[in-house]
Amino acid sequence: MGTTEEPPHPAPSGLAPGRLGAVSATFFGVAAAAPIATVVTVIPPVLAAGAGPLAALSVAAVTVVLLLFGTPYAAMIRRTPGAGAAYPQLARGLGRPAALIGAWLALAGYHAIQFGLYAVLGQAAAPLLDSWFGVTAPWWLVAGAGWLLVSLGGILRVEFAAGVIALLTVAETAVLAGLAAANVLRPAGGGPIPTGTYLITDPARIDRPLLGLLLAVAVLAFAGFETTATYAEEARDPRRTPGRAARGAVLLVAVLLAGVTWSLIVAAGPPGVAGRAAARGPELLFALADERLVPWAVTLGRLMLVTGLLAAILAMHHAITRYLFALGRERVLPGVLGNVSSRTGAPRAASLTQSLIAGAALTGAFLAGAAASARTARWLVVGGGLTVLVLLLLTAVAALLHLNRSPGREGVWTRFFAPVLSIVSLGVLLYLACRNLAALLVVRPGSPWVAVVLGALAACPLAGLAHALVLRTARPVRYAGIGLGGAVLVITPRPVPGDPPAPIPRQRTPGAHRPERVHPDGAG
Repeated sequence: MGTTEEPPHPAPSGLAPGRLGAVSATFFGVAAAAPIATVVTVIPPVLAAGAGPLAALSVAAVTVVLLLFGTPYAAMIRRTPGAGAAYPQLARGLGRPAALIGAWLALAGYHAIQFGLYAVLGQAAAPLLDSWFGVTAPWWLVAGAGWLLVSLGGILRVEFAAGVIALLTVAETAVLAGLAAANVLRPAGGGPIPTGTYLITDPARIDRPLLGLLLAVAVLAFAGFETTATYAEEARDPRRTPGRAARGAVLLVAVLLAGVTWSLIVAAGPPGVAGRAAARGPELLFALADERLVPWAVTLGRLMLVTGLLAAILAMHHAITRYLFALGRERVLPGVLGNVSSRTGAPRAASLTQSLIAGAALTGAFLAGAAASARTARWLVVGGGLTVLVLLLLTAVAALLHLNRSPGREGVWTRFFAPVLSIVSLGVLLYLACRNLAALLVVRPGSPWVAVVLGALAACPLAGLAHALVLRTARPVRYAGIGLGGAVLVITPRPVPGDPPAPIPRQRTPGAHRPERVHPDGAG
């Protein structure tokens, strides 16, 4: 519908449909979660803290929670498949301000994770460059090379990018499985695998702070699996492929994280794994492999760490790009972001914008003299993962409200029990993550960095609410189109012959711009 305040404009083009299957979308989700980076940088500190078999068991527990969440998540995708993923879901369930809050949470969280991965990339490539070429490259040079590759990969046809990510993810999975198998086939001491590697032999040593920390670490390690929903418009089956891919990504990441973590305990031995993890740190995986495999196999593992990081950064780039595209298509952000390439069907403008944002951040870090350290990467990734966890919780609440307010074909498990259990579980995990934030950041309690991360997290809802207020006041038609995929639908009363034309419903009329409330049969 056009108004005097909105000049006529052509209908926005959509993304190229029918180009991705469930397997390709699953690889996007697995790559975004970066399991090899988690194994190298996150698992050793957890084992050093004395977690033992609880490290793998906590991954299994979080897997159950995320599979529960996957049920209402898939149901919402079936109803509102779109490149904005959680953005249209929140618009349907919690309203337009919540949708913009979710968009800001997603963009901030994914950018933070991506910047943290760039910092890890500079460190991961150093041993390879030193052993192959005898050079010591600064972090910004390695990150700049990775940025160039990701920028080029972002403007490719999505099926080509999916092929690259699938190749890198399969190679990463195969190498991790090989290293884990070597650890299991040659356990510590050369004897049978002790029960202490998978059973808790001393329950008295388990305390609630450690358990809460482990669960928080585990759920943050899965951040990225939910990005499969951003490819709904490009999937062969938009209503089913993303949901299946999200649950497939959760299962594959869980097998990799739990399996490799357990193999590290087997290789180092339950009594000695904490000491070795504390001494070797990020080198634990490669140190244990060096004792069991030929040198080239260890080098291959280091290479897979670099390529796995590149795949994760590229997957995050594509997810951010599609969020920007969805917001630009509805002109919530500048409309140019909603343009797609006529040749490739890719959201080229959004991709170039994301590349410019990442390039500006890396350039700013270089000019400021920042050093890429594991501590900096940890702060960024933890902050981004915490933001994604809040987004998942809001999405579960939106699913509970929308699926029951506009009932469809879903059963009571999908409509009520699964969302309620997801809300409770994700809420507990969010509480544990915030309570143990100092330990997650590896800073002392009361450190200002805890306040910085929490302040950045709180800034996202404030930015989303401010954005919604501005649009509602200055651009009500754009505000009415939030979550509708670029098509503003306004329901007006049917005119009666002889009566004056019915006025357009005021913006504050409840449900005036909510087609699923006026016509429930069109909600799905």
